Amino acid sequence: MEETKIFYADGENPKMIEAYKKAQETFKYFWRELSWEYRRIIPGLDVACVKLAFTQEIDNETVVEHMWINDVNFDGENIYGVLVNDPDELTNVNNGDEVQIPVNQISDWLFAIGGKVYGAFTIQAMRSEMSEEERASHDEAWGLDFGDFNDILVVNEQKEKPENIIEHPMSKNMKESLIDFVKNNPEEITAQDELGYTFLHRETIAGNQTSIEVLLESGADKNAKTENGKTALDFAKELKWDHLLPLLQ
Repeated sequence: MEETKIFYADGENPKMIEAYKKAQETFKYFWRELSWEYRRIIPGLDVACVKLAFTQEIDNETVVEHMWINDVNFDGENIYGVLVNDPDELTNVNNGDEVQIPVNQISDWLFAIGGKVYGAFTIQAMRSEMSEEERASHDEAWGLDFGDFNDILVVNEQKEKPENIIEHPMSKNMKESLIDFVKNNPEEITAQDELGYTFLHRETIAGNQTSIEVLLESGADKNAKTENGKTALDFAKELKWDHLLPLLQ
């Protein structure tokens, strides 16, 4: 994700283009949170969605529309989900379609915990140009607390616990459970899915240091490759999970 092409329409607001860039740079935190959400027995997120740039050639012009998806999944290269918007001009996608879009076409993401919003870079760019009354009306319509548009948070309790930027607390808290799991299910250490992903690949994509340490200590092969030839280290580098590099090199 280091050298990504930003998809935008001609004449688009520079503030919005900057928001797209920030959303791409921080998307890994969205996925880390959502990957843990999928493991929770009791849901912790109020909402979790991603905005993507959809494109189509119409009358010899590239038309770009930024639309939201939910039911999000991510394999380190592509984002999967269900479109929840009606296109204005595009005819190659429809509301309700299952879509697969390359990661470099992210234009925004957000999740909310206890009504508090994280991410939402394009929304905050729009809120920055609203009056206080317009912002209040906007936030009420969403039913969420968007906070200060000049101070966008990307992880839960970011200010109270800045260490959460480095690692999700559930990765630490679930260490003993993971140790027990791999002891009782040793085949999970070497198993690869239909695309060649291992447990180690998935935990690396989600940035879970403690989980990776447990897997490596349990015999996980750091050199295992996906069908596309990628190791866990490749994903750590691409997603800039710098704290994982010493473990995987």
